[in-house]
Amino acid sequence: MGPSAFLISLLTFSTFVTWTAALPSSKTLAVRGVHPLLAIAPNAKDCNNAPEPKECITAKDALPFINKSFRNYNICSAGQAATIVSLMAFETSDFKYNINHFPPPGNPGQGTRNMQSFEFNKKYAQSIPALKDKVAAAGDDKNAVRALLLANEEYDFGSAAWFLTTQCTQPIQNGLKSGSLEGWKAYITDCVGTTVTEERQEYFDRAVKALGVKGT
Repeated sequence: MGPSAFLISLLTFSTFVTWTAALPSSKTLAVRGVHPLLAIAPNAKDCNNAPEPKECITAKDALPFINKSFRNYNICSAGQAATIVSLMAFETSDFKYNINHFPPPGNPGQGTRNMQSFEFNKKYAQSIPALKDKVAAAGDDKNAVRALLLANEEYDFGSAAWFLTTQCTQPIQNGLKSGSLEGWKAYITDCVGTTVTEERQEYFDRAVKALGVKGT
């Protein structure tokens, strides 16, 4: 096996997470297998009785899109991966939603798998070459911009990694690499701009454990 394609075990449980690299200088993370996702989002096993069936996706089906987002946005630490997956799972009630519905009828334009606001969805869509002209045509039609992202699951699941790597400061990004609770709290309050709650932290704690993050 040459230097341009190799695997380095990240966990003792090597079936869960491995480091992969397309180039010697760029190591990106991949969650290997559905079990870690189900440990983080236990209600993502199926979409039976989902409140919004068209929005629901199982952990098994979400897995390749999550891994693609790690490659696209160069997520290279298990701590950052735990942060991203836990945020998506929490915000979407275990991948049951990708549109904001609460309080009814929901906040226009808010959605994707990290449930980000229209302002960030527009920035995100503008950053995708295939969508730039369509975003311009949509103008300030908030739901139309969101629909552009939701039409492609790669874009839908890419929003959380995009947000972390483009909208958070470098110190915040670096603070997540070890998987420390302190670094995660700074991300939630200073970058996501919301409060730390017990339920939100429970998702992060499960993610840290499921992905075998060390140094917490």
